[in-house]
Amino acid sequence: MVYSSIAIIALLVQLIINYDVIMNKTSSKVSKNNKSYRRFIIGSIFYYVTDILWGFFDEQKMDRMLFFDTTAFFLAMSLMVMLWTAYATDYLDEKTRFGKALRIVGQLFFMISPPALIINYFYPILFSINSECEYHPGTIRYLLLLIQILLFLLTGIHTIVLSMKVSKEKKVRYRAIGAFGIVMTALVLVQVYYPLLPVYSVGCMLGTCLLHTFIYEDEKAEYRNKLEKLLQQEKESKKALHTARTAANTDPLTGVKSRNAYLEMTADIDSSIIDSSAADFGVIVFDINGLKNINDTKGHEEGDRYIRDGCMMICRKFTHSPVYRIGGDEFVVLLKGSDYENRESLLSDFDEQIERNHLLGLVSISTGMAIFDPDTDTQFSEIFDRADKKMYERKKKLKSELVPVQ
Repeated sequence: MVYSSIAIIALLVQLIINYDVIMNKTSSKVSKNNKSYRRFIIGSIFYYVTDILWGFFDEQKMDRMLFFDTTAFFLAMSLMVMLWTAYATDYLDEKTRFGKALRIVGQLFFMISPPALIINYFYPILFSINSECEYHPGTIRYLLLLIQILLFLLTGIHTIVLSMKVSKEKKVRYRAIGAFGIVMTALVLVQVYYPLLPVYSVGCMLGTCLLHTFIYEDEKAEYRNKLEKLLQQEKESKKALHTARTAANTDPLTGVKSRNAYLEMTADIDSSIIDSSAADFGVIVFDINGLKNINDTKGHEEGDRYIRDGCMMICRKFTHSPVYRIGGDEFVVLLKGSDYENRESLLSDFDEQIERNHLLGLVSISTGMAIFDPDTDTQFSEIFDRADKKMYERKKKLKSELVPVQ
């Protein structure tokens, strides 16, 4: 059972290190040649099974079973060679004459095996098994091994030469494929002279370990690194987007919410009104009086200070509600929470302060308030229009009834 034990170890190693490949649990993005690699791995498993059974039947002296298993062994070996050449050319993306020839020879090698094995059943051109379970190689066997040696050797040398022309990342992977070819060449040569040694299984195990470590695992590591970079870029993009959004939604002069934020807010409220989920809210429209005169007589820098002073008064009074600057001298407060509940007293206090300011020639602001009525209001603009109308009425009152101190 020594012969079978080596093949069993090779099979277990294959199953363990390539479990995710065999079960097809890998991401298709890890390698564009993942399907070719998986087919090659499954083909090698088929070969290991025939090799394991060969040792068992030989140990039990079951000559008929040994003959049929040896037939399956040759078929599995030719299948693996074809799958190997397919994987190598797929990975190298070989579309040259050499690549196409390598692939075709691999396919032809597999195609001639079934007819040769059928002929071997009647006339031993590949091998024979006598009643004592003694294995005798035939002439064609050596020809098939020679073809394999040439395929593995040419692939190995060609890949190593190509590795000198590729990037640093690919160089190791190309050399792994080249090393597989060289290792298999050496061990097939041993198999020629020692047909009863399980060196083919050993070579296949060593080769697939090379492929798994230096190609498959390396590609997964590269893919993880790419994912990490993409995630980092996404975080940076989100951060930049958040910064840009914050900037777009913040008025640069006063620091309150901008017109862009105001438009987003009105759109959200319109949606909530449509689906009947809008909570109670109120709107106060503010218009700073006399800004044009200040800009004309004292300059825009003083006008900006005047706007900031007016905005500060609004923010200090309505501390629990968002404040929006929607125009040069226009502000809107969306009344929420305690500000909404205490709206009458807050607005009354604010207007009284404005009247004193107006008389003293300080910041003067006209106000108008309206409350959302779920029974009649169908969109935000209707509440705004009522508040805006009251604001203009208040502006007229301040101009006509209150005369500033000269």
